[in-house]
Amino acid sequence: MINENEIFDNLSKTQKADKQQILDILTQARELKGISFEQTAALLNLTDKDLLEELYKTAKYIKTEIYGNRLVLFAPLYISNVCFNECLYCAFRASNKDLHRKALNQDEVKNETSALLKQGHKRILMVAGESYTGAGLKYVFDSIDSIYSVREGKNNIRRVNVNIAPLTLEEFKELKKHNIGTFQLFQETYHKDTYHKMHVAGKKADYEFRLMGMHRALEAGLNDVGIGALLGLYDYKFEVLAMLQHIKDLEDKFGIGPHTISVPRIEPACGSPLSEHPPYAVNDEDFKKIIAVLRIAVPYTGIILSTRENAQMRRDAFELGISQISGGSKTNPGGYEDDNADEQFTRGDHRSLEAVISDIVDHGYIPSFCTGCYRLGRVGKDFMDLAKPGLIKAHCLPNAMFTFAEYLYDFASPELKAKGLALIDKMMKDLPPSRAAQTKANLEKVAQGERDIYF
Repeated sequence: MINENEIFDNLSKTQKADKQQILDILTQARELKGISFEQTAALLNLTDKDLLEELYKTAKYIKTEIYGNRLVLFAPLYISNVCFNECLYCAFRASNKDLHRKALNQDEVKNETSALLKQGHKRILMVAGESYTGAGLKYVFDSIDSIYSVREGKNNIRRVNVNIAPLTLEEFKELKKHNIGTFQLFQETYHKDTYHKMHVAGKKADYEFRLMGMHRALEAGLNDVGIGALLGLYDYKFEVLAMLQHIKDLEDKFGIGPHTISVPRIEPACGSPLSEHPPYAVNDEDFKKIIAVLRIAVPYTGIILSTRENAQMRRDAFELGISQISGGSKTNPGGYEDDNADEQFTRGDHRSLEAVISDIVDHGYIPSFCTGCYRLGRVGKDFMDLAKPGLIKAHCLPNAMFTFAEYLYDFASPELKAKGLALIDKMMKDLPPSRAAQTKANLEKVAQGERDIYF
C-alpha cells in the first residue's frame, strides 16, 4: 500500500515545476475533484511566496464550496493514560515513571462528560492509552455507554467518536454495536524505518497491523474512519503523499476514503526528550502548506486541528481548509475536573470553549456542534456522494445554525449571544431559497426551547 519509491520519485521529478504548471494545477483543483499524486508532490515542493498565496486561496475556495463557512467543534475526553507501548515521543509511554497513571472509573467518566456538557459541548472524541485495565475492551465499551447516558439540563452528548488502539476484525464488529461516529487512528509515521525506531516495544511496534486497522474497521461495518500522521517524526512531504496512498487504497477497496484527516505536530511531552527536539520539526509556513495541500488533494474530507496549536495558528488555519477544531480541551484523564494532572502533550491553546467560539464568530465563521449526518445515516459512501460535489453544505450550514443557536441560548454570555445571533442572521442570506424558510422556522423553535433539530 505504501510505496516509498513512488513517493521519493514524485518528489524528485516535481522539484522544478514552473509557475504555469502550478497555476494549472490550482485551476484544476477548483473543479473539486482532487488532483493527481504527481500534482500533489509539485505543490508540496512549493517555496515561491506568491504561488503559496495562490495555493492558500485555492484551499479556502474549496473548503467554502464543499462545507460552507462553518467550523465543527468537539472536545477530547481521555479516559485512561495507561499504556503498554513504548513510543519515544509520547508522555503515556510505558517506561515513563514521571507520569501519574489513571484510568477513570465509570462514575468519573460520567463526571467528565457532565463537565463538558456544562461547557456546551455535544460531540466528544473519546481517547484512551493503549491498555484497558483488567476489563479489557469491555472498559472501552462501558465508557462509551457512560458518555451517552449523561444529561445536563437540555444538553447531552450526541455523538462519540473514538481514538483507541487498532482492533481485530471481530473486535471492530463489537465496537460498532456501541453507536460510535468516526473511528480515529493515526499511523504516526508512514515511513517504515522511522516507525520502528519510534515504536520500540508493545503491540504498537507492529507497523502492518496498525496500517491495516482502517481496512479492518471498514470491513467490520464501521461507517467512517479518521486518519493522520504525527508531523515531525519524518519528512512532512513523504507523510502527506503516504497518506494519499493510504486513502487511495481505502477508496479502491471500499469505495470511500477517510471521513477526517488530522494534522498534529509534535509538542513537548512529559518524560520524552525526543518531543523537545523533533527529528523533522515542521515550521509554521510548512504547516500551513500541509493543510492547504491536503484540502486541495482530498477536498471532501474534514481536516481536524487540535489545541496543540496556538490561537493565532488556529485562526490562520481557518483560512486554509480546516473544518473541525477542538475547544476548551484537556489531554489527561480527569482533566476537566482536575486541571493539575499530567497531560499527554503541551497544549498551545488554553482558552475556554466560550473564548474559542467568540474568536470564531469574530472571524465570520459559524461554530457548529452538528451531528445530523451521523444520526440520519448520511455516513460512509452516502456522505461522500454529497461531499464530493459540494452538496453537503446545504445540510451543514442550517444544522450549524441550529446547534450554534442552542449554544447561544443555553450557555453563552450576553455579549456572545448578541453577536452570535447577529452572525446567524447574516448567514441566512447564504442559504438557498428552498432551505431558508424552514431554517428560519426551526431557529424560532430553538429560541422557544426546542432542541436537537437537524436536516
